[in-house]
Amino acid sequence: MTRIIILALTLLGAGFTVSLAADKVPPGNRNVEQPPIPGASVRRTKAGKTSFDLKYEKVRDLLRTDSALMGKIKKTAAAYGIAPIHMIGAIVGEHTYNVDAYDSLQSYYVKAASYAGNSFRFAYKDEGIATFVKRPEFAECDQFTDSYRLWTCREDVWQDRFRGKSVGGTSFPNNRFSAVFFQPFYAGQTFGLGQINPLTALMLSDLVHEKSGYPKLDETDAAGVYKAIMDPDISLAYMAAVIRKSIDDYKSIANVDISSNPGVTATLFNIGGSQQRARALAARKAGGAANWPEENYYGWLINDRLDELEGLL
Repeated sequence: MTRIIILALTLLGAGFTVSLAADKVPPGNRNVEQPPIPGASVRRTKAGKTSFDLKYEKVRDLLRTDSALMGKIKKTAAAYGIAPIHMIGAIVGEHTYNVDAYDSLQSYYVKAASYAGNSFRFAYKDEGIATFVKRPEFAECDQFTDSYRLWTCREDVWQDRFRGKSVGGTSFPNNRFSAVFFQPFYAGQTFGLGQINPLTALMLSDLVHEKSGYPKLDETDAAGVYKAIMDPDISLAYMAAVIRKSIDDYKSIANVDISSNPGVTATLFNIGGSQQRARALAARKAGGAANWPEENYYGWLINDRLDELEGLL
């Protein structure tokens, strides 16, 4: 090992770039028992007079019997360089804990069509999002031209300077940026097959345009954003982009490879914030307190049922 380190330092001194292999997260769950399921998910499931087991079985059976959907998942995963089990895990997690699966892929197309033609916008009270992000507090974000860094910067500014505060005579809720500006419909609304948040879609617009060729999204065209997250074909591309970004963030920031653990990628799909979480992991590693990323209740289920879910492929 000493000789390897000396060689690496010698190469760096000579101007060569040395890429150390990322630490690979072991398969399976780090937690022996499933972490607690949030109360909101429990209440939604009880209100629907169903159970998590029944919802899991329903989405599993949808994937098992819908060959068209499975074909789309495999094709999309290949385009983003990820194993399709990661997309299976995200779909199963969302439809087990957040929403109930429809009976067929066609039902998702029908649901998407119901949003078409609606006139709505992303705004808080009377201030549209395009006007809001022109406030001077967001000037630092103007340096970014790619959608991910631009909207991540804007989300950070919201968190630091607007959330729960009064600015320029307007009091802003103590809530997430996406909840305040990007949910013009009723609470508990669903966002299609992948359950993608509109803000997440805006962040990943450039990546999806590059990999899948879909048009870039515009915050002033709320209907266009909803089409992207409601239409199953486009939604699958955004799902894959979320997973691809999480894998890349952990590898580039924390030098940790999560690509072989669908429970971890499913967890990140559920909770978001892959950049911030990867930085926190990198800091723990630097401080000598390194540990593996842990799955939450959502990702735990995916790893626990992994053999069955891989059998669908």
